[in-house]
Amino acid sequence: MPELRKDPVTGRWVIIATERGARPSDFKSAPQVISRGFCPFCEGNEDKTPPEIAAYREHGGRDTKGWRVRVVPNKFPALQIEGGLDKRGEGIYDVMRGVGAHEVIIETPEHVTTLTSLSAERIEEMLRVYSERLNDLKNDKRFAYGLLFKNVGSIAGASLEHTHSQLIVTPVVPITVNREMQGCRGFFDYRGRCLFCDMLKQEIATGSRVVIDGDQYVAFAPFAGRFPFETWILPKRHRSNFEDVPRSELPELAEVLRDLLVRLESALENPPYNYIIHSAPFASNDLEYYHWHLEVIPRLTKVAGFEWGTGFYINPVPPEKAAEFLRNVEK
Repeated sequence: MPELRKDPVTGRWVIIATERGARPSDFKSAPQVISRGFCPFCEGNEDKTPPEIAAYREHGGRDTKGWRVRVVPNKFPALQIEGGLDKRGEGIYDVMRGVGAHEVIIETPEHVTTLTSLSAERIEEMLRVYSERLNDLKNDKRFAYGLLFKNVGSIAGASLEHTHSQLIVTPVVPITVNREMQGCRGFFDYRGRCLFCDMLKQEIATGSRVVIDGDQYVAFAPFAGRFPFETWILPKRHRSNFEDVPRSELPELAEVLRDLLVRLESALENPPYNYIIHSAPFASNDLEYYHWHLEVIPRLTKVAGFEWGTGFYINPVPPEKAAEFLRNVEK
């Protein structure tokens, strides 16, 4: 019998379609095509990207060899850094200039296609760059929100295979973020507690959806997960903004993120996936009702007419089964 589950954060309903009989092993991915042609992200090709914004280096100067992590503007940006917003109305419509930032974080000078090829220490460095870029851009009063995300595989939206992630900063708070925050604020106003903190306590207590339980971070399959093997990483300590995470907490986050991705890649044979860091808007610091988190979404099913028409999602793998499968993966 299918089951309808309600996401307590957004109010979105998800159909857990157990009658489809999908086993976790049914979702192993076909091998992705690997192209070893020219790569602008590899060391030695620094002049083939826009001038770098920031880098961690062993040696050398700007736009030269010797870097470990490098940040450059996206060559084909969704938003432009220059200019004012020029907000205006056109009849009933609101318009503003497409001002923002679009940056690429190149996570290694070596041509590798998966983040799990890097050590936890190198992933920690990447996370530090994430935080530093958010803290830098939030000082610009034109900007309201920064989204850090990673696309792996062409199905997930990656145009280059060299492992990298992106940061897009927008002049308005995206509607998805607003809805998530409204759900959290409603829970807090009614109960006086953070919804995500309560969620963490319940998931740890029951354990059926927990994949990794660390000292500072927990990875679990959300109760109303939209997609097979969707997994969230949450800090146990309440904090609303990712950029405020102290450096002392980044090593374990790097370990948990790497561990989770290794499990997903082993269980599903290197699936395409996206991960997204959900953080509070720039103007909102130390919110009691919101809790930053990282969502990992393997791209194993397609969103089609029913999903677009209703806002429902159909997940053929119960989160409990997905979590159990990932816990038992031989890495």
